[in-house]
Amino acid sequence: MSIVDFDILSDAEPDKIPVVPSAPIGNGDSIPTAFDPRQLRAGRLARLRAMMAEQGYAAVVLFDPYNQRYATGSRNMFGYFLRNSTRYLYVPLDGPVILFEYPGSAHVSTWLETIDEARTSKVVWSAVNQRDNLSSDPFGVEIAELVEAHGKGNKKVGLDRCALNLARALEAQGLEVFDCMQDTLHCRRIKSPEEIACLAQSMAGSEAAVAEVEAAIKPGLSENELFAILYGEVIRQGGEFIETRLLSSGPRTNPWFHEASDRVIRPGELVALDTDTIGCHGYYSDFSRTFHVGPGKPSGYQQSLYRMAYEQVHHNMAILAPGMSYREIAEKAWKIPERFLDRRYPSIIHGVGMHGETPLIAHHMDFDRFSKDGVLEPGMVMSVESYIGEVGAADGVKLEEEVLVTDTDIEKLSRYPFNEALLGREL
Repeated sequence: MSIVDFDILSDAEPDKIPVVPSAPIGNGDSIPTAFDPRQLRAGRLARLRAMMAEQGYAAVVLFDPYNQRYATGSRNMFGYFLRNSTRYLYVPLDGPVILFEYPGSAHVSTWLETIDEARTSKVVWSAVNQRDNLSSDPFGVEIAELVEAHGKGNKKVGLDRCALNLARALEAQGLEVFDCMQDTLHCRRIKSPEEIACLAQSMAGSEAAVAEVEAAIKPGLSENELFAILYGEVIRQGGEFIETRLLSSGPRTNPWFHEASDRVIRPGELVALDTDTIGCHGYYSDFSRTFHVGPGKPSGYQQSLYRMAYEQVHHNMAILAPGMSYREIAEKAWKIPERFLDRRYPSIIHGVGMHGETPLIAHHMDFDRFSKDGVLEPGMVMSVESYIGEVGAADGVKLEEEVLVTDTDIEKLSRYPFNEALLGREL
């Protein structure tokens, strides 16, 4: 049975939206799977406005579809607006939330209690009709009028992303414009119980999709055919899209980051994948597995790679605890053998929410280059990464787990089994 996305049911009565049934996950743990969609949306908007008050924003104007969904639960032509930043959301610290929507599509979102008003976007055609200089001034005037009405004299406005001409149009109206993307991501780092339930459901859908891929693996299939199985099941489970095409086989598993191709898999090879899935309710599920293509057993070398990746992931999960600094995590993390360092994964741990989020914790030797220090906090959801492959070798192994940081420890969100044959445990 697929998972229905109650966060976006435009024809549902807002006060009668069903609560998803609760059920324990895995070993009877306490990770929730039930949530109230209205409470989910209210909590996210309240958290965003708390950040705005802390940072001194009169308003934020959100162009990023992920931030729009976080603030209101609204989604419209998601992939299109990832490319074409012409749909935007005005969120004042105090006052009405106003959606500036693509013409003719406001009905997709106006049923949401988080949206007080819908207007037509002033910049809806700018990306395709070269009207930037004609649309930016009306955009700036309208936003300035709203800030004047609701800002109580405060002129500080946050933009998460937009064209330079739009930022200049706001400044021309006397507003103080700041990039609020990092502030927004920082406020999103802690997940509410409702968000954790969404993440658990998204993970369950992705695990079902990976199970279909594993069951289908056999010589003669192409990587693209396996990826189509993965993508199809993600959609069937109520997911939305997959951000990458990271599914590779044989010599294309090393180095990592080859995307699915028409290459045909052969006996004795490895197949590795990373889910990178925007799943049900718009929440990310991010785990990785590597499989062996039969008939026959994995080679000793393949098993050694897999056991190292398994050890890295489990060592790094074992050291995690609330209150640890990101730098301390990097320093205590599993040490990759020298010959595998050149092809190490860019991070050992990264945040998860509506996509791969903050923080990014790099290896200790890369920490000052890629990471900013901070502290692991309860309510964070993290993916723990491993890639083991060496220069000049045919095989590489990718493994990854997703975990929730609790008040005292961590709990696993990903429960997909590891490969017993590659661990050398198969009878």
